[in-house]
Parts: sequence; structure tokens; C-alpha cells
Amino acid sequence: MALEKTTEIVQIEIVNPYKHIQVARDVIVKEDDTEVSRSRQRVVYAPDDDVSSEVQDVKDLADKFWTDEIKASWQSKKEEIANEL
Repeated sequence: MALEKTTEIVQIEIVNPYKHIQVARDVIVKEDDTEVSRSRQRVVYAPDDDVSSEVQDVKDLADKFWTDEIKASWQSKKEEIANEL
């Protein structure tokens, strides 16, 4: 009766206007090759987040979409929100 836990990425998407990267993962638990549990975990990365510990696909998307213009726009939006508080 061996338990095995794996994680697989099921979706990665880019969300406008600030190019947030959303990553959905399924955590799968199997007992003797039979799936006994599956749960979904999500994480969202903003243009000023560190994705260096993520999978290569996420790092590549960050390199592609998080331009200096997007990063500056995101920073301005964060400052605008902070000033409203």
C-alpha cells in the first residue's frame, strides 16, 4: 500500500492589463496507482514578484511579458491604490 503524491501544472495564463501570471496546479495523491485525491492550488504573480523558483515556462513568460513599460505601469497602479487608502 504505497502512497504517491505528485503535482502537475494544469494551466498558465496571462491576465491583462498588467500581465499577471496565474498558475494552476493539481496535487494528486495515488495509492497503488489509483487516484484517491486531487486538489487544485492557484498562485498569481505580479510584474514585481520573484519567479526564480518557478518552472521554466513561468520564468519564460515573465521575461517575455514583464517589460519595463509593464513594470512601471504596475508600480504606478500600486502607488495610486496606496494613495487612495
